[in-house]
Amino acid sequence: MTSLTLASSALFPRAAELRARRLRRATAARAATERGAAVASVDQSLNPRVASLRESKTMALTDLARSMKESGLPVIGLAAGEPDFDTPAAIVEAGCAAIRGGKTRYSPNTGTAALREAVCAKLLDENGLTYEPGEIVLSNGAKQSVAQGVIATCGPGDEVIVPAPFWVSYPEMCRLAGAEPVVARTSAEDGFLLSAETLRSHLSPKSRLLILCTPSNPSGAVYSEEDLRAIAEVVREHPRLLVLADEIYEHIIYPPARHVSFAGLPGMRERTLTVNGFSKAFAMTGWRLGYLAAPAHFAKAAASIQSQTTSGPSTISQEAGLAALELGPGGGEPVREMRAAFLKRRDYVVSRFKAMRANAGDIKLEAPRGAFYVFPDVSAIVGEGCVAEGFGVVEDGDALCRYLLEKAQVALVPGSAFGNPECVRLSYAASDDTLAEALDRIEAALKEDVYRVKKEA
Repeated sequence: MTSLTLASSALFPRAAELRARRLRRATAARAATERGAAVASVDQSLNPRVASLRESKTMALTDLARSMKESGLPVIGLAAGEPDFDTPAAIVEAGCAAIRGGKTRYSPNTGTAALREAVCAKLLDENGLTYEPGEIVLSNGAKQSVAQGVIATCGPGDEVIVPAPFWVSYPEMCRLAGAEPVVARTSAEDGFLLSAETLRSHLSPKSRLLILCTPSNPSGAVYSEEDLRAIAEVVREHPRLLVLADEIYEHIIYPPARHVSFAGLPGMRERTLTVNGFSKAFAMTGWRLGYLAAPAHFAKAAASIQSQTTSGPSTISQEAGLAALELGPGGGEPVREMRAAFLKRRDYVVSRFKAMRANAGDIKLEAPRGAFYVFPDVSAIVGEGCVAEGFGVVEDGDALCRYLLEKAQVALVPGSAFGNPECVRLSYAASDDTLAEALDRIEAALKEDVYRVKKEA
């Protein structure tokens, strides 16, 4: 730099700053052009199975609501399935003690012996299931356990029966394994429960796996023992058919409903992969800890996948998980308190939805028996003839969710994400005040003077 340039910079700092900024922009533009040329010369093709995966709408809407809130908009996010409670103190202290005590090294691939033994004890005492520690695979969340169970048992040419409404990730996990998801639709009229007859009508010689989630995400439906026994009879007719039982919401269930583990039914233990975890009941979503309980042959296969991908879960989280299982049957008092709060919220949310557009009976919703979601049928207020002021025609559930995000600034998940486009999902895992404000906004956005429904009979 010359002395004249130095003097100019000293005398006119603003001009110098502007010149420097233009230079940086020009340099960045040249670099971007060069990167673009380099990218154009690279084969960007992906594994077809990966390329076919669809983005999770629940994750996308949760992230969108969070970013809108961070930008200053008063958005209420009711899309994520995450308890708003803090992790119980005894569990937190166990995690902190693990850190202070130096339990911060790699875990064995399938998890620590102590926690696997504790899981076996829990399954025996609470579910009537007998497993050995070698049949338990601890993982980084129930989601990983489900994925590994699907990938371990299914491949190209196989079909997986997925009752709808389904958790958004089930079909994509099937596709990632190279298998074909076969969706078996249910409806509000049948309680969103898969019947034995519907299952039988969807089976073929290619059927390899049935995925059952009870209590259900997104509907909150709970299968009774009678329901499950009827399904088990159909499963017995197909020697090749296995069952993946996702029981992550087992402790969030409301009387008179009760949880029944599918693997406990006669003849089903050897054909069932049971998935559970700590995220929902113990408010441990960020700890990332779940498990698979399965016959040794399938557990070993899932462990092999884990050994070549993530390896074992966090040792700190496992110490916390051990403390969770020591709280008592069903999670002890902390879980009972959270479940009581969820029940109160469920009743409040259901009553509020039933009061909306009540004269026309436009929104159909029965109280779910488990989990912390409601899944109202909104088919009467979407489609041709349904017009929202300042938005236009609300053609389907996806459009309704977009309208509510724009007008009410409340984030819900459209039912299309779960295979039932006539519904929307709201998570009531939020504070009482948050739910009251969200429902006030939704009710205002759906009032007849701003949201008009004129459908031909």
